[in-house]
Parts: sequence; structure tokens; C-alpha cells
Amino acid sequence: MRILVTGGAGYIGSISTRLLVDAGHEVVVLDSLERGHRNAVDSRATLVVAPLGDIEILDSILPGMDAVLHCAGYIDVAESQRDPELYYRKNLAEPSRMLDRMTLHGVGNLVFSSTAAVYGQPETMPITEDALRQPINAYGASKLAFERMIELTESVGLIRAVRLRYFNVAGAWPDGSLGEAHPVETHIVPRLLKAATGFGASFSLFGTDYPTRDGTCVRDYIHVVDLAEAHRAALEYLHAGDAGTVCNLGSGKGYTNREVVDACRAVTGSDIAVDTGPRRAGDPAMLIASNERARKVLGWRPERDLHTMVGDAWRWHTLHPEGHAAPVT
Repeated sequence: MRILVTGGAGYIGSISTRLLVDAGHEVVVLDSLERGHRNAVDSRATLVVAPLGDIEILDSILPGMDAVLHCAGYIDVAESQRDPELYYRKNLAEPSRMLDRMTLHGVGNLVFSSTAAVYGQPETMPITEDALRQPINAYGASKLAFERMIELTESVGLIRAVRLRYFNVAGAWPDGSLGEAHPVETHIVPRLLKAATGFGASFSLFGTDYPTRDGTCVRDYIHVVDLAEAHRAALEYLHAGDAGTVCNLGSGKGYTNREVVDACRAVTGSDIAVDTGPRRAGDPAMLIASNERARKVLGWRPERDLHTMVGDAWRWHTLHPEGHAAPVT
């Protein structure tokens, strides 16, 4: 297949690009490099540097594409609350232009990187795809808004889409050559590992009195390579002519924040300094995915556990303590 990967210079997009190229697909990456990294893009892919909403660029690269893997977007929940207009522009308005040009050029297959944030604070676990979508922040609301636009476009027969709702993504390419590097890191595993390398601040656990096995929040984690495998499976599923669907991507089990801290300490051999604070507003006690639909429909299942995620991420952070800027040689 000829596949356009938007946001292919970012964490998830770059690893998905490499896996797709390894599988024999032809990949064009579209990325503005606002938050992505040029040297994260596999040399076998074609990189086009432009904003997602650039209509001239979209008109030049979409003809002849078999599918789009849409990974581009902004993901910082706190930033989304400070500047919701930015998130609606990046996660809805610009992708809407892409969707319009896809239909114009007859590109009918779309895999969308959505998020578990569309569910908000669900009351039942594990979370199925039929749970109410009630996001509690602008990030989740902006992703849900684009999901609804996809649904409308599907309903009139212009595209078929697989919407993939991620839970917590962690890990790196196993040899440590590609990994997570955000300008402001908000995810728990890289923050803990940066603290272990001395390149990050000390780590705080917010809330130790939740009704969980050790009092801290429980979250579902998925290895980024397992996630990339789900992208490949979804693209090949659509290419075979199957109907659009929506699938959760998670391990189907949860780890407490303390268990994640312990895993990072065990892998790094470092007694990472951790302090505690009160609960943050809006943090549910538990978020765990049901991944049964992805197993049945896409034939996908996660293969890598938390220890592997942390070990691969640690390899990346050890070799690249300053992210993509300065690898250790």
C-alpha cells in the first residue's frame, strides 16, 4: 500500500512509519515539525514538511494514496485546558481539511489515532467501545469532535475508517533508536526515567487514597510497538475491504502508579525520588480497556508487558538523554 502518515515525525507516528516500511509499505510522512523531529523519520519514507491543513500540499500528495494513518495532533491535557481554541484548531479544523481533500481525491481508507480521553470518567470497568463518550477536558473533546466528523463522512459512504482509542502508551523501539521525546513531558514513564538520568525533575504521585490495591490510580499501559502493530493491522483490514469500526487499544489490565514507579526503579537500578501530593481534580481511580473488539475484528493482541515497556524506554533514554537532539555515541 501507499500510505500517508500524518504526524510521522512524532513518537507514535515515527515508530508506526518504521514498522510499516519494514512490512513493505510505501510511506509518505506529513509533519510540520512543530513538535516532531526530522531525524525520527525513517530514511526509507518520504518526508513532506508542512502543516496538516495546507490544502495545496494535501492536493499534491493525496492522489494515488491507498490510505491515511492520522497520528498528527496535540496531546497535552493541561495545555488543552489553557488554550482550547488551539486544540480545536489542531485536532479538528486542520484534520477536517485533510478529510475533505481525502474525499475529493478518492482516498477512502482512514485509520485515526483517537484516545481514551473521549470517555471521560466511565463508571464501569473494563471500558468498552460502547461506553458513553463524555470527555472532561478540551483534548478529549477535540478528538471526539473529529471522531464525529469521521462518523458523518462514513455515513454517506465517502470513507471507511478505523478509530483507535489509545490508553497509556509507553516504551520505545527495542534497540533504543526511536522513542518518546516531547518538549514538555507529561507521561509518567518518561518522567520517571528522566528523573533517573538526572535530566528531569523529581516525580510526584498525586493521590494515595484511591480505592485501589495500594491507594494510587490504576491505568492501562500499551507498548508503542504493539500500538504500531495495531495500526498496520487496521490499515490492512481496511485495504481488504472490511467495514469501518472503532477499537480500544490497551492491555486489558491495569497497573497502579506505585507499580509503575517500582518497575522504573527495578529496570534502572535507581532509587528514583518520589514525593506525594493530594489528588488532582478529574483523575479517576481506575481506567482499564476492554480490547476484545480489537482482538476479534483486527486479529490484534498486545504482546509486551510493563517491564518490557520500561526496559525499552530506558534503553532509549540512556542512549538519547536529550531526546533526538544529542544521541550518545
